[in-house]
Amino acid sequence: MKVKIKRLDKSLPLPVYKTSGSVGFDISAREDTVIPPKSIALIPGNVIVETPPGYMLLVALRSSTPKKKGLHKPHGIGVIDNDYCGNEDEIKVQVFNSTDSEVKVEKGERIAQGIFVKIDKFEWEETDSMGKSRGGFGSTG
Repeated sequence: MKVKIKRLDKSLPLPVYKTSGSVGFDISAREDTVIPPKSIALIPGNVIVETPPGYMLLVALRSSTPKKKGLHKPHGIGVIDNDYCGNEDEIKVQVFNSTDSEVKVEKGERIAQGIFVKIDKFEWEETDSMGKSRGGFGSTG
């Protein structure tokens, strides 16, 4: 399947799947970004992606980012809707600097990964009873 993509800085390469088994493509920083200690920042990801209908684009940090940089996603993942694809809709990677020092992400540095996820939409069927409870949060041991 082909997906439309726009690079904002054409001096940076298009995202790639690094291996034949990779499910995510790398997202690189469009510009140098300094994240102050204990702060949240948005790192511009240099691309606008037209996610196909029936899919969402999930943005997650690369597995090495927390260990190498001390950066974490404050809400775990980023969800890019398939209608977020206009000329101003650059993918941005939200990060939290959990360290006591400034963290610098350099232009071109691979910071996150994008993963296309097939989705369905459902209709609600409201009810007054949901049946037997299994015991609450964490009840399976």
